[in-house]
This record gives sequence, C-alpha cells and structure tokens, in this order.
Amino acid sequence: MSAPLVLLLSAAHPPDDIRVVRKEGAALAAAGWRVRHLAPGPATAPCAVAGVAIETYPRRPGWAGRLLGLPALARRAAASGAAVLHASEPDAWLAALLAARRNGARVVLDVHEHYPSRLDARLPALLRPLARGALRLACRAAGRAADAVVVAKDGLDADFGGGRATPIVAVRNYAMPVPVVPRRHAPGPLTLVHAGALGRSRGWPQMLEALALCPPGTRLRLIGRFTDGSGAAFTARAAALGLAGRIEQLAWMPHAEALARLAESDIGLVLFQPGEENHRLALPHKLFDCMLAGLPVIAPAFAEEVAAVLRDSGCGALVDTAAPAAIAAAIAGLADPARRAALGAAGRQAALTRYAWPGEAARLVALYHHLAPLPAAVHIPGDRGLLPGTAIHALGLAASGDRGPAEAGPAPLPGL
Repeated sequence: MSAPLVLLLSAAHPPDDIRVVRKEGAALAAAGWRVRHLAPGPATAPCAVAGVAIETYPRRPGWAGRLLGLPALARRAAASGAAVLHASEPDAWLAALLAARRNGARVVLDVHEHYPSRLDARLPALLRPLARGALRLACRAAGRAADAVVVAKDGLDADFGGGRATPIVAVRNYAMPVPVVPRRHAPGPLTLVHAGALGRSRGWPQMLEALALCPPGTRLRLIGRFTDGSGAAFTARAAALGLAGRIEQLAWMPHAEALARLAESDIGLVLFQPGEENHRLALPHKLFDCMLAGLPVIAPAFAEEVAAVLRDSGCGALVDTAAPAAIAAAIAGLADPARRAALGAAGRQAALTRYAWPGEAARLVALYHHLAPLPAAVHIPGDRGLLPGTAIHALGLAASGDRGPAEAGPAPLPGL
C-alpha cells in the first residue's frame, strides 16, 4: 500500500518556496509521505525539490488573476487524489476547502501572516476596525471548516480559535540546517547585508540614510528583489546620497548560495518599519539565516517575536528602525570584530539548537501521523507544541503553548 499523498497548495508561493517546500514539504517527504507542490510558475520549473514533486500552473497577474483562477485551482486539487490538502494562502485555503467537499480530503490551513490587518494600509482609519472584524470572522470560519491549522509564528492562533476543536499547531520558521561556513570576523571596513524581499516598509529609506552616516568604507550588500515597485526610487536615492558605489545588489538566488553570500558580510539587517501588525509579529527566515551564518543582527525593538529571539540568544542589537541615527549607532557599536564574533557565535549556537528547524518539523510530522497515518507507521511521536483546545488531546499529545521540542534544542546536524 502506497503512502498517502499530501498536496501543498499555493496560489502565490513560488514552486521552490523555502517554508512550503524546503521546510514543510521536505520534512513530510523524509518522514514517508508522498508530497507534491501545486504552485503558480513556469513550465520550466524543476520537477522535484527536496523530495517534493513540483507541478506548476499558469496564473494571471495580480489579485484579480488569483481570484479568477480559484475555480480551476479547486478542480485541480480535487482531482489530485491527495489525502491532505495543505494550503498556504487565504485563496488557496478556499480552493482546498472547496476541493475537499468533492473528494473528502483533509484540509490544513498554513497561516503565515496576520491576515485581519492586511487591508489596514488601504483603508481610512475609521474603516480599519470593521475590516479587521470581518476578516477575523472569515479566518475563524475557515479554521472551523479545516481539519487543522498550522501557524508560522506565535500570535496568529487567536484568529482561528472558537467553534469546534480544530487542532492549531505552531510550526515556526526556525533555522533550516543548511551547511555554511560561518563568518570569520576581522578588522576592516564593514559590509552590511539585507536578504529577502525589499521595500519601503522593510526599511530601505532608513537603511540608506544610516549608511550615509557610517564611515566611507562601509558597504551594503542586498540579496533579493524589490517587491513593492520601489527599486527605481531606491537607486535614485542612493545616487542622491552619493552611495551608489558602496552598494552591491545581488539577484534572488538559491538558499544555500544566499547563505554563503551572507557569511561573507559582517552585520545582518532586519529593518521592518513600525505601523504594520505583520511587522510586529514578524519571524522572518532572514533572521535565522543571519544567525546561522554567524552574523550579529540589527533588528526592530517593536517586533515582539524578533526581539524575543535576539534577547534570548544575545546575538545583536534592538533599535528604533524608523531612526537612521539609531541604526548607524548600532552599526558603530559593532565595529569591534571581537564583539561581532561573540554575538555571531551566540546567534549561530541558538540557530543550531533552540531555534533549529528539526523541532518544528517534528511537530508537523506528529500532526500528519494523525491526519493521514502512514501504512506501516501508526505510532504518533510525543509532542508539546499543540495549542490549548485541540482535538488531538484524545491521542495523548500534551497541549501547551511553549516552544516544544525546540526548547531543549536538538543536537547540531553533522557538517554544520
């Protein structure tokens, strides 16, 4: 008897997304499930990534394209023969729930963001509470209709509680064990690095102003792309500040290669700007990538999850990221290579233990043993990561809001 099929369903995530494929999908495939990722993308996408089969489909651009493509996405999901549909965005949730009505599959909602606040920037202040309330009700209804909800960070579960006891499982974006030689910090001009999506709300205006306040030899490396259309404005502002020759822009690249480029730098930057709920609750891959590469990190003090990681691991400086002078002062405070080395080593150790991905993967695998048991594996591993009020209590899994297996920290994997 073949293993059950898990279909990772995406309406926007790329075919080889780090969380969806290289973390969650790879963990399930390694545990024995057949896993496929159905995602928008070109026909030239790889056929498989990290043990996950890749199937792409064409999608019209923008939100209109995503909404118009929902019926077709639901039909493809229903025809997949999957035992579990694991959906990663609100429109993919809807497609999965519609498909499950036709084929009886179990549905897992993977929640990456605080969706009730997503419309805040587009609405007048008076309408925001009403919009948040409506979106919160929609999230709660989707959660009740699903068989389980997976949250990528703490603070997202409250919008999916209520009604029948749907399991809510925390599977955080902790450090994926990718081999990388950590930075060997030495005297000399500093190289700052920012990885991932770039935009105004992610702090590039403050980043440039802070760089202008740093010694002339200080450089900035960008790895990723602008996602808000502000790339031309960034280039113009950098030229106006006389910084063009001090900035290196690298395109999006494979994760292992990006980690190697990070490890050639001196200080990691996470500069989310205040005013967005998703920034307050942020827990980005780039934070743990910088820690794994042995870099001290400068990050926003208002971002509760990020700040908790930095305080716990002692790997960087928390600042007012809306103030370029505060960012520049933190950079100056990390000029000593010995201090950078100590903070970087502390962050790397934390990324390999308390904030390592294997503990989160174990929690996801435990959930799937309940949802779609493997033919030859009926034992469900113990787990402490299910949030209170879940239906899995009857299976003997303890309900707790703590950090579960990652608390004690799995041993570092060989070769790291």
